[in-house]
Amino acid sequence: MTQRRILVTAALPYANGDIHIGHLVEYIQTDIWVRFQKLRGHACRFFCADDTHGTAIMIRARQEGRSEEALIADVQQKHITDFAGFNIEFDNYGSTNSEQNRKLCYEIWEALRAAGLVVEKEVTQLFDVQENTFLADRFVKGTCPKCKAPDQYGDNCDKCGSTYTPADLTDPISTLSNTTPELRTASHLFVRIEDLHGFLDEWTQSGEHLQSEVANYLKGHFLGDPLRDWDISRPAPYFGFEIPDSPGNYWYVWFDAPIGYIASTLEWCEKHGEDFDQWWKNPETEVHHFIGKDITYFHTLFWPAMLKTAGFNLPEKVHIHGFLTVDGEKMSKSKGTFVKAATYLNHLDPACLRYYYASKLGSRLDDLDLNLDEFIQKVNSDLVGKVVNLASRSAKFVANTGLSAAYPEDGGLFAHAASRSDAIAAAYEVCDYNGAMREILALADRANKYVEDQKPWELRKEESRQAELQNICTISLNLFRQIVIYLTPVLPQLSQQTGELLNDPIVNWDQAQTPLAGTAVNKFQHMFKRIEEKQVQAMTEEAREDVAAAESEAAASQWNDSGTALEQEPMSEECTIDDFVKVDLRVARIVDANSVPEADKLLQLTLSLGGDERRNVFAGIKSAYNPEDLVGRLVICCANLKPRKMRFGTSEGMVLASGPGGKDVFLLSPDEGAVPGQRVH
Repeated sequence: MTQRRILVTAALPYANGDIHIGHLVEYIQTDIWVRFQKLRGHACRFFCADDTHGTAIMIRARQEGRSEEALIADVQQKHITDFAGFNIEFDNYGSTNSEQNRKLCYEIWEALRAAGLVVEKEVTQLFDVQENTFLADRFVKGTCPKCKAPDQYGDNCDKCGSTYTPADLTDPISTLSNTTPELRTASHLFVRIEDLHGFLDEWTQSGEHLQSEVANYLKGHFLGDPLRDWDISRPAPYFGFEIPDSPGNYWYVWFDAPIGYIASTLEWCEKHGEDFDQWWKNPETEVHHFIGKDITYFHTLFWPAMLKTAGFNLPEKVHIHGFLTVDGEKMSKSKGTFVKAATYLNHLDPACLRYYYASKLGSRLDDLDLNLDEFIQKVNSDLVGKVVNLASRSAKFVANTGLSAAYPEDGGLFAHAASRSDAIAAAYEVCDYNGAMREILALADRANKYVEDQKPWELRKEESRQAELQNICTISLNLFRQIVIYLTPVLPQLSQQTGELLNDPIVNWDQAQTPLAGTAVNKFQHMFKRIEEKQVQAMTEEAREDVAAAESEAAASQWNDSGTALEQEPMSEECTIDDFVKVDLRVARIVDANSVPEADKLLQLTLSLGGDERRNVFAGIKSAYNPEDLVGRLVICCANLKPRKMRFGTSEGMVLASGPGGKDVFLLSPDEGAVPGQRVH
């Protein structure tokens, strides 16, 4: 077999959140493919990075009171930890905020300029005056201009499906500051990819680089018309790389993000003394991208246009997958099915999810459903009951003797499994993991039938048949090893355990063609635990708690509430409910308000509790309120406070207010609809 040089990437996770089980569909899919290629003996390298630029990062860092660099460094470490927990193994994991990426952005930009593809246009966008930033679509909400549905984002309506610009919304509001944005105009730079229409039509429709449904989608939705210019700049303030020949403008995150694939490769080459041009400018190198269908447009039109213009290798294949649903529905925070990677790992073996995803992933764009009941049943039945069971029922019987000196006659079982190698490999190659798992589990069924028929657990009781027992276990363990070799891309940990058990590390796909004989067998160590329903329930419960905690933190972050007031006036001692109900708080209306000439701080208020019930109250709010502004206002008062005689008269209650005093006094008022006399509970 001729060795291939293969460069593989997965989409760059955005440095503004945690990895969750929906993200993991792609990274597990890609890791399986890379491990398969490496097992086949090819020079395959897997590159990825954190996608770190953009308004969202800038705003979050501002809200958290730290630099963007500190934020993205923290998030990157969390991402790396999550990926490692699922045995996702990158050859290099970089950042788009690297010097390598800046250098390559300059190089590709110069090529686009030299080709005459860059044009400048005026763009009118909504601008948040308070936050001093132009607003991306997702940072604007308002009323749909078509169906009038409220609370819709700035690009499309989830009620009627209409698409529009943020400026088209009725009563738009910035989600960053909850203020009304204003329209402002700024110069943006565009890449005119219509000049490459012919090339893109040929590349996308060749049948070699994209799944057929993707090619048809592009033909029907984009390539039939002139391709629109691509807006690739954003004015300051913006976290990203400033465009060298356009001061005050920055490359839009979608310009430098895919260049991060190349930059991560360059970083790896610099670390390992590799020739960078061999990986990105040698036509013999295959470039394979794995992405979700939501970012098809960027990776199949803009990205090939950039690569073609700058002289880099074009993708040999863009492998596109569907979305994850859980129990037939979109991942739900309220139902606990929006599960972070770290939350999953607190409860379950990562191999379970790797296998389940593999058993569901095909070569098309179909969505993948994680049915939690089926997840439990499938892992327990396939991995525990059919695969690991072969070793657990055989290894202990030959721990002292080892495998037979020569591989015994097995009725063609090993030869049959060896003959399925090419079919299984072909399924892996085209990302038909579902087909590969079916083939492998069919071999496991044949092997288990053999063990059931031979009953080694009964032979061990007959002293005269120990040689026969050794032969049966030798066959069983070799069939087990053969199956694990085929499963190695999916279950690397099980593969390592199998190599340790049989004293022969699994390092090459072709090991499945030759049985082991005459080797020692180590003591069997537990390889896999059954999933218990309570583990899955505990995971979903923790996921719900994660969401509640995140929402609470986000709310605090959104309003930027300081802890100063609480620090200055700490909480009082606990009181009981009995203590609390003694205080009769009522809604009251101020029907008269007057200054108290003899007092600097007091106003005299006449409160109505409804009907003829009145209270005379002196309140220390003179520095904050004019008496005439208070008449008619609803307030909250303590109505059963013992009257207090003062030199100005008797105070028959207390109005409630917050604040440290002086001009910072804030009367408490009920919402509209409350009426005088209602008790506050």
